[in-house]
Amino acid sequence: MVVDSIVVFVVSLLIGALGIYVGASLIVDSDDYTYAIVTALIGAIVWGVVGFFLGWIPLLGPILVFIAYLTVINWRYPGGWVEALAITLVAWLSVLVVLYILAFVGLTAFEAAGVPGT
Repeated sequence: MVVDSIVVFVVSLLIGALGIYVGASLIVDSDDYTYAIVTALIGAIVWGVVGFFLGWIPLLGPILVFIAYLTVINWRYPGGWVEALAITLVAWLSVLVVLYILAFVGLTAFEAAGVPGT
């Protein structure tokens, strides 16, 4: 059971990192998948911690959680807030496409760690 959870987390993290990698490569010309993996891991941790403490606040909580995640992307990649938002949007769309394909062929559930809302 623990091994299954670890495998699911690692696969989800790699899929989330793929989305960040695609977004960063398109927006800021970053070409380092390992950097995207670390970013996805940090983003997932920040998302979880901020969500635990502030996510319960109606309307404001989810906004604060997203801003915390966006701050991680902004901190890890060059550019500013606009580029960070663009990376996040491309990452989200990329992950949705990958997860849809994997779920369609029956390989995974429709979720990934490292990219919020998927």
